[in-house]
Order: sequence, then structure tokens, then C-alpha cells
Amino acid sequence: MKLRTGLHHRVTDDRGNAYLYLTDSAAIHAVDALADRLAAAFLEPADPVTVLRELGEPEAEAALRDLIDLGIVRPDGETSPPRAALPPMPFPLATLVLNVTNKCNLSCTYCYEYGADKLTAANAPAGRAMMLPETAKQSIDFLIRSSGERSVLTITFFGGETLLNFQTIIAAVDYAEAEALRHQKRIHFSLTTNATLLTDEVIKFLVAHRFGITISIDGDEKEQDRHRRYKSGKGSFADIEPRIRTLIATNRRERGRPIGARVTLTHDAGSVLDTYRYLTDDLGFEEVGFAPVTAAPGRGYELSPGAYDRMLSEFATLTEDFVTAAIAGRAHGFANLNDLLRELHQGIQKAHPCGAGLGLLGVSTEGELALCHRFVESKSHAVGTVQKGVDESIRTAFLEQAHIDRKTDCKTCFARPLCAGGCYHEAHVRHGDARKANLHACDWIRGHVDQGLKAYARIMAHDPKFFARYESQ
Repeated sequence: MKLRTGLHHRVTDDRGNAYLYLTDSAAIHAVDALADRLAAAFLEPADPVTVLRELGEPEAEAALRDLIDLGIVRPDGETSPPRAALPPMPFPLATLVLNVTNKCNLSCTYCYEYGADKLTAANAPAGRAMMLPETAKQSIDFLIRSSGERSVLTITFFGGETLLNFQTIIAAVDYAEAEALRHQKRIHFSLTTNATLLTDEVIKFLVAHRFGITISIDGDEKEQDRHRRYKSGKGSFADIEPRIRTLIATNRRERGRPIGARVTLTHDAGSVLDTYRYLTDDLGFEEVGFAPVTAAPGRGYELSPGAYDRMLSEFATLTEDFVTAAIAGRAHGFANLNDLLRELHQGIQKAHPCGAGLGLLGVSTEGELALCHRFVESKSHAVGTVQKGVDESIRTAFLEQAHIDRKTDCKTCFARPLCAGGCYHEAHVRHGDARKANLHACDWIRGHVDQGLKAYARIMAHDPKFFARYESQ
């Protein structure tokens, strides 16, 4: 019987020690020089007797048995175990994203909701502009009713520009806190905003209720005003910059939750590193996450293959910053890498790319349930209403069809435990089917995971205690 090393990705730390990331188990194994040589010897199917004889190492046979026990080396032709099937349904909800408005006071050129890639048909009847407080309360009732034994829940407020409907947010928070107490649960709140409406009243409320706040901002004045403008064409930076400073200062004084920035990366975006440093060192954000723009081909701002390569190169520089800080015991706010390291350390093995449709659902202004906030008001992706509940046949059918084992393009990709084919919404925009893999981004995703694994190995070699922060989350 011939043996073969299973699908994996190999990286080394600063000292040349090898680490193997196993796709089938999502485990990271540090291997010594002999085990590393054995794993390399079976990259193609080989007879173990021949390999051991050629190596001529007395300990090689025992080392090979260890590799087999760990699943690193396996019988050639052995079928990989399937990813986890769907959990028992209905799956208990953890997060509900309330799109409290479908209106926005900005007119960002790349907006997926109001731009060329919107999902709502042009001739579809307009939904309610603002969610009523009653609908928000029905949504909270639905979340608690659908949460099963979960003791901690999250309500995220979204838009449009979320703060255009601040009164409904106030009503929803007051109601949710009372209901959580009555049902012996805890509810956390989060919100995404463009920061144009961050008045002193709003800031005081958000900080007092310990909101997790994400600001959509693309960088300094030049970066922000390139795409994030008012309908008049006026840039938004001058309005938001002082409001953000006030929010961050107030939140820090009250020891609130970390405030993050979300940057949309377009073809013409400036340096990732410069943007990160401006947002953290100057404006004071504690976390910054970068997201490639969601856009169909031909929009002009979508990322070309060359732009993906440039972004990956800039991520490498920022990753070096992160590793240096981690080894020195300093915090670093590169959210993309922080999230990736958490998933690597926890051995995350995804059957679906995210919690959309499982532990998370989106709610339209009228109470229609969707896979996530990006699909609200898209009738073809509706899965029920907060008043009547989830149509389990629709939800289950989608999740079965979107399972990673259905995506044949992913079968030979080492990064599939972390990606599972990528964002449903981006797949719909780029490929016309939310269940398909995001093939246009595969090289970028593999490159980013490679950077993360190398960072993991280097930090582990210098300070294994760094990863304790991920073990209680």
C-alpha cells in the first residue's frame, strides 16, 4: 500500500522550524526535521518501505507512524472525511442584523445597496424607508424566541445610514434590555455608521449602552472623499473627522468597547499601510479592517488581479508590523490578521463561509428575514418574517446547496476550512449565484492565509502565550 501526505500548507518560523497546516483537520502541527522530510517524501504516492530505506534514519519508522496517527500521511486514495453536515435545525439564532433604514445621506460610488450592483429589482415596489419601533420590537421577540439555550445575543443595527433612524434604535435598545432581563439573557449591541450623524446626544447614548461601533471610512481626506461623498458631490471627510475624534475620546474616557474602522479597498485606493497608520495613529481607532470592494466586473472601481496582488503585498507589510508588535507584547489593530489568527488557533473548520442563515439573519425595514443584512429586500433570498418566523424548508435547502462539500472548485484548496467558498453576497454579485465559490478571489485568499500561517508560526516560536487571548473567545 502506498502512502501520501494529505492536503496541507507548509510554513516556517524565523528559526527554520516547519509547521504543517492540515486541511482536513484544520490543525497546525510543528514538525521536527525528520518528520518534515518524511512529509515531503510522500507528496506523491510512495511505497513506505522504499522511502524508509532511502532515508536510512533509525527513528524514521517511528516518526512515520506518528505522522500516520496524526493524519498527516495517509493511505493513497483514502477519501477525505466530509465537512460537518448541517446541525440540527432550526439552528438557534445568536445575532440579528436590523436594517433600520434603507435610506442613506451619502452617495458612495461603490455602494452595493444603492449602486449598480443592488439586489432589489429596479421595478420592485419600494420598501418602507424607516423601520418602525414596533417592527424592531417584533424582531427582538423573534431573536429571543429563536435563540434556544443561548444566553448571550447580539443585535446589530445597520442601514442605509443607520443613524437616520435613531429613534427606532433607542426604542429597540430599551425594549431589548428589558426583555433580556425578563428572559435571563444578555444582549449586546453593535452598529455600523458613516459617522455623519454622530451628534453629542448620539455619542452619549451609544457609549452608555456599550455599543460595538464600526465606522465606515476609507482613510484620510483624499481617500475618504474619492468615493464616499454626498449626493451633491461634496466629500464627507470634513464633516466626520471631528465627530469621530469626539466619539473615540468619549468612548475611551468611559472605557467602552473598542471602536473599529472598516475600509473598502477599490482599484484606486491608496496605500493600505498609510491608511492604517492614519486611522490608528492620528484618528485613534483601535481596530482597522480592510475589505475588497464587492463589485461586478466592469464597474471601474473593482479590484483587478494586479490590484489584488498589490493589496496582498501591502498586507504583508502590515502583517510584519503585527508580528513585531506581538513579539514585543504590544497590541496591534490589524483586524483582518487578528481574526485570521483567532480562527487558526481555534482550529476553525467551516462548512459554510459565515453564520449567515445559521446563527445570523438580516431583517428588512418591514420585518422580512434574509440570509444576512446584505440580502434584505432581495425577495429571492428571503427566508421568512419576524412575525411568522423562518421558513425552515427554504433556509435548509439553501444551506445544503451552499455546503462546502458541494463546491467542487474548493476540494483541492488548502484554505477551504477558513474560507468555505467565500461571501454569499459577493458570489451573487460576481457569479449570479450566492451558492457558488468566489473563484475570482482564490489567489488573494490563499495568499492572505499563507501570511497568517507564517505570522502564527513566527509568533508561536517567540511567545506562545500570545495566543491565550484566543482561548476564551
